[in-house]
Amino acid sequence: MITEVLVEQILKNAFDDSATDIHLIPYTHGYVVQYRIQGRLFSVKKISLERGDRLISHLKFLAAMDISEKRKPQSGSLETNVSGKRIALRISTLPTAQLKESIVIRILPQKQTLSYDKLSLFPSQSNLLTTFMGQAHGMLVFSGPTGSGKTTMMYALAEYSASTLNRHVVTLEDPVERQTENLLQVQVNEKAGITYSNGLRAILRHDPDVILIGEIRDAETARVAIRAAMTGHLVLSSIHARSAEGVLYRLLELGIQPQEMEQTLLAITAQRLVTINCAYCGYACSKYCLKMRQARTGIFEILYGDSLKESIALTQGKGGISNYAKLQDLIRKGIALGYISAEEYGRWIVEEKNDLKRTGYISH
Repeated sequence: MITEVLVEQILKNAFDDSATDIHLIPYTHGYVVQYRIQGRLFSVKKISLERGDRLISHLKFLAAMDISEKRKPQSGSLETNVSGKRIALRISTLPTAQLKESIVIRILPQKQTLSYDKLSLFPSQSNLLTTFMGQAHGMLVFSGPTGSGKTTMMYALAEYSASTLNRHVVTLEDPVERQTENLLQVQVNEKAGITYSNGLRAILRHDPDVILIGEIRDAETARVAIRAAMTGHLVLSSIHARSAEGVLYRLLELGIQPQEMEQTLLAITAQRLVTINCAYCGYACSKYCLKMRQARTGIFEILYGDSLKESIALTQGKGGISNYAKLQDLIRKGIALGYISAEEYGRWIVEEKNDLKRTGYISH
């Protein structure tokens, strides 16, 4: 099989199986192709070392990456048609100790935004988040690990704001994750002079009601987001933090003062994706059954109102305990209602501990 046909086959099968990521992992005698479906990895194909090398080189060429460079990590992107649908691919390579490259492809279907009311296990959480979209100004910050659905939720709320509330929504992203006609999307391009700061100044002159800033990565981006919220606009953005309260300390690290948080923050969420029990398979659902149903959904730790004010005060050593529903409490509620299995709770606990180790909060 020629390389181009193999690439098309792997992409088509992954898309048809509703995979979010494709992994090509090198081993001693070949490569293994894996699909991530509903958060779980499935090994689907083995290919020879020679064919795997050619496949990686072809993908790097399509994504405008340096084919000859195999000692350094690289990243790139491209758009293509698969099964009659337009999708964007984010491609990342990583050199390994075996002197081979591993490659991961993130699949981002275009013009496919889920409705906000299908993204949460508990409808009250989705309804609460949509009420904030009616605010004239302020800031909503979404936190959680990679792959927890932050971008999906922000897009869903932005779409709701544009289509249902008839508000002018402009995004500033690096890169644009998903193209949609209801939003005016701006790509950060530092070579062309479109930085977060310059891009925001241009957006503010474009009469937006809602501004979506892809991710707060550094002090400059944090300042940009806060300034936009202070100028009378509703701002949505994401940040990496372990919990809703952790976002406050992260913003402090980035130079945002507690007084600025009090003036701008409407709510902070920390979210995770959980696996819903299958009526046929239980917790260990087969990948074929996963294709037939929505097997994962989000739970949201939402910090707002008086609890948010108390948490901001706690960052200054003032006030008492901030009382609101934490992620652990929400997962236990899902178990009690029969939506989530005890195995899912155990998996979540292990992942949280591993994340704490990776980030250095606890020792190995």
